[in-house]
Amino acid sequence: MSEHGGSPGQGTLIDGRYRIIERLAVGGMSTVYRATDIRLERSVALKLLHPHLAEDPAFVERFRTEAITAAGFSHPHIVGVLDTGVDGTTAYLAMELIRGHTLRQLLKDQGRLAPRQTLALLDAIVEGLSAAHTVGLVHRDIKPENVLLSDSGQIKVADFGLARAATNQTSTGNLIGTVAYVSPELVTGAPADARSDIYALGIMAYEMLTGQQPFVADTPIAVAYKHVTSDVPAPSLVLPGLATDLDELVEFCTRREPEDRPQDAEALLGEIRQIRRTLTDEQLDHPAVEPRETGGPAFAPHPPTSVGESAAGSDETEVIDRGGQQGNATEVIGGGSNETSVIAAAGATRALPRLQDGTDTGQLSAVVPVSETTPTGDDRPLSPRARERQARKDDKSARKQWAREAQKPRESLESPSSRRRGWILGIVLFLVAVVVATGAWFFGMGPGSPVQIPQFSGQPTATAVQSLAADGVASTQRQVFDEQIKQGRVVGSEPEAGATIRRYQSVELLISKGPELFAVPNVVGRDAKAVDKTLKSAHVTAGKVSREYNESIAAGLVVSQDPAPDRQVRRGTKVAYVVSRGPAPVKVPDVTGRSEKDAVATLEAAGLTAKKAGEEFDAKIAKGSVISQDPASGTAKRDSTVTYTVSKGPKMVEVPGVRGKQLDEATRILEEAGFVVKVNESSFGIIFNTVATQDPKAGSKQPEGSTITIGVV
Repeated sequence: MSEHGGSPGQGTLIDGRYRIIERLAVGGMSTVYRATDIRLERSVALKLLHPHLAEDPAFVERFRTEAITAAGFSHPHIVGVLDTGVDGTTAYLAMELIRGHTLRQLLKDQGRLAPRQTLALLDAIVEGLSAAHTVGLVHRDIKPENVLLSDSGQIKVADFGLARAATNQTSTGNLIGTVAYVSPELVTGAPADARSDIYALGIMAYEMLTGQQPFVADTPIAVAYKHVTSDVPAPSLVLPGLATDLDELVEFCTRREPEDRPQDAEALLGEIRQIRRTLTDEQLDHPAVEPRETGGPAFAPHPPTSVGESAAGSDETEVIDRGGQQGNATEVIGGGSNETSVIAAAGATRALPRLQDGTDTGQLSAVVPVSETTPTGDDRPLSPRARERQARKDDKSARKQWAREAQKPRESLESPSSRRRGWILGIVLFLVAVVVATGAWFFGMGPGSPVQIPQFSGQPTATAVQSLAADGVASTQRQVFDEQIKQGRVVGSEPEAGATIRRYQSVELLISKGPELFAVPNVVGRDAKAVDKTLKSAHVTAGKVSREYNESIAAGLVVSQDPAPDRQVRRGTKVAYVVSRGPAPVKVPDVTGRSEKDAVATLEAAGLTAKKAGEEFDAKIAKGSVISQDPASGTAKRDSTVTYTVSKGPKMVEVPGVRGKQLDEATRILEEAGFVVKVNESSFGIIFNTVATQDPKAGSKQPEGSTITIGVV
């Protein structure tokens, strides 16, 4: 093992196993690096505790214990913990490396999310939390920075390695959490459980739907105070038109009393999935409108991160001292409302700042004002929860007192005579009998009697009207388009068939106007790339698409269509169309060996453009004739260019003199000059190997490649 002072640089080896590659993010409690596990040859996210935390043996031991607990289970929506250890003064946690971005970055890019997207993300997050809650592990720091969205589409919750196991939870020590999402019970010093994560999820759901956090203030302690004393407002106050179910979901999760929230993530998961099933598409895709002013700024977007750790800035995870030692001041590291802040434990007296409304909080025990005392009359201040319980108790007592007072008679009546009581009783009984009889007739046989609406679909309108009239039910009619039911016949009714109504209620009959017809748009001459969009806007669809050569219409434009333009057709009718491939290609004629004039005429007659490339010497092609062409054959687009080269005839070369030279030298000289050498021996044979004669003679000009005959003796 080795000691690592300060921040380890690239290439540093941690615990003889993890080699640092690069730093990814810095948070309030740790720094995260991308590292290579040299033992298993894989990339990991390596979280190193800050030195001041690693110096605390108790904190390191809890860190190690919780990492072991987190590594004891795996889930597709939880970032896996792979290893933990201490190398000298460096405490580390190895996790799976997720390549992608955080929910905070998504909120930064989009501002807020549609209900459909919000519910889909919550479904995955809560499913992962449910698995953790099942094994007794509470996250304690749920926030957008700890939700990772991988490039492959996975949704994972990070930082379970810094959570505290619910089975080992105590109310003392340090409180770890982000003040913007911290639950009231954590602020007041109560133990955290699964319902604390539920509260943070509710705050996060509010932020996802509205693009802003519900509570903002100048200091983290003031934000924490709002969690204790204020209810989270409905998201629809910021985004009008939001479904009531979404308001109720946020309200259910963020109730200040833990027992009033869903008991764990598994219970909440059922609620989320029920809402996803029952909301309409319009409600799920609620249009994005500018949020109204709510008295607080929108959230400050967080810088990009690559793993489950907040980047340095206003969203840091910080440690909040809850030691309870007298004289220890509350320490808040950082100043943003998204930071994990340090809040004093219950029983520790702290001097807190003045809040935004001007209220001087004075000396608080936990986070409560001292302006009120306990019901026993002593000087101890009431906590916000105690004050709320006392208010409910007082309200209940007041209602009971009112009920008792309401039962007391206001006047004292003297007893009437028996005869008068008899008349009054008789009249009352008669009136009751009349009312009962009238009601029985009204609801039994009269206008209030129940009638079940028959099935009228497909019947003629007159038949349906007569059937309802026979049952004493009035009807109205409304014309609607229908693809199946013939014109003039009943499509359905409102209320629907099978429903029970009272006779005095009216039934609206939906009468078919036949199928709705649409005019086919004219797409001839249009660019084929825009045809599908044009057809779709006219409520028809593209059918078979074919292509053919056309001499007059440019390539890529529509030549013809079927059905014809302006024809009335049903919704979704397929429209076939033909796309031009441009003019048909032409065959390239072979003009080599022809005269230049003849070659040009032949190419132009074939619909091509002739272009002279130049002239060259050629011993085989006569001067003025075509030596070569490009392309030489095949087909080409009409009006495309064919280049050709014209012969200048054979190249004339002066014959060098070789008489008196040795045969080998003479042959070399003549061949280098471009001639072919022919040797004639004397009648006595080759004795001296010397050239005696040459034909043609030296100095004459001959075509390159012609034969020079030499005589050798």
